[in-house]
Amino acid sequence: MAVGTHGESFMETDPPASHPARRRASGDGGTARGLDGLAHIANKIRDAVESVIEGKPSVVRLALTVLLAEGHLLIEDVPGVGKTMLAKALARSVDCSVRRVQFTPDLLPSDITGVSAYNQELREFEFKPGPVFANIVVGDEINRASPKTQSALLECMEERQVTVDGTTYALEPPFMVISTQNPVEMEGTYPLPEAQRDRFTARISMGYPDAAAELEMLDTHGQTSPLDRLTPVAHAADVRDLIEVVRRQHVAPAVKQYAIDLVAATRKHPELRLGASPRATLHLVRAARAYAALDDRDYVVPDDVQDLAVPVLAHRLLPTAEAQVERRRPEQVVADLVKRLPVPSPGK
Repeated sequence: MAVGTHGESFMETDPPASHPARRRASGDGGTARGLDGLAHIANKIRDAVESVIEGKPSVVRLALTVLLAEGHLLIEDVPGVGKTMLAKALARSVDCSVRRVQFTPDLLPSDITGVSAYNQELREFEFKPGPVFANIVVGDEINRASPKTQSALLECMEERQVTVDGTTYALEPPFMVISTQNPVEMEGTYPLPEAQRDRFTARISMGYPDAAAELEMLDTHGQTSPLDRLTPVAHAADVRDLIEVVRRQHVAPAVKQYAIDLVAATRKHPELRLGASPRATLHLVRAARAYAALDDRDYVVPDDVQDLAVPVLAHRLLPTAEAQVERRRPEQVVADLVKRLPVPSPGK
């Protein structure tokens, strides 16, 4: 690991006056106040979500990381472990527009993006926006819809816009898609195509709660849902400001090269028939910036990249037939690469 007393060596040794590190060190206010404000607001959002999701602080932190990295989150696990609850809790903790879509086999692409309908009074077609026109879109059980409907989100997620009948409509920032899916072994599911998975910044699994968290859940969820008591603790404008702070996070050239080397290693690994794309590298560095900001750091260290490697990269990879027979999962491959690749030395 490369954190600890040497972490600051991944800042530029002589940054320009406009650089975040210089502004913070000089005490003139800019990024220092930005980071302090980010930590304060992010902690309020985290506490609000954790009041609903017991015993999963790392999962909540990763969800918040994806939000600040301008990404999209895929939550995959068996039914009943709180996938939809996590998505709803994160959405309700921010006072912005939220729409939920229950994906079913008969759902059409126009049910998501919207449709042009003829207005009898005006005698012309007018666009009726679909649920994707929201700041946070919760797609429940996305892999129960057909691939045709799943693909309706491709343009929205990558380009933050929707094109219907030749007209393009911009989506208001912040924009985040939080989708849940059941494992592909479950009945009535369609595997997400590679292009769809590649647009999700990270994939997480909830996992079963431990005994103490499950006992606490019986008390807090026994009579009423904690979602009913959850009130927004931040506004959409706050999230936009936090995203601007995250964009200014410093990433040293050595850390960028480390992220590139890690992604490139997946493309040459003998157990993978499809490695990670350049988009994966971009998502990994963006997420690392947000991850560092949540630690109240204005620079990224290799540990940030290592901590995020599995959730950001694993869902984009396809194992070979031999690896599947040996039950080698992409998560294991990425974890092995993280252990094997040399970590950049501080100061380089």
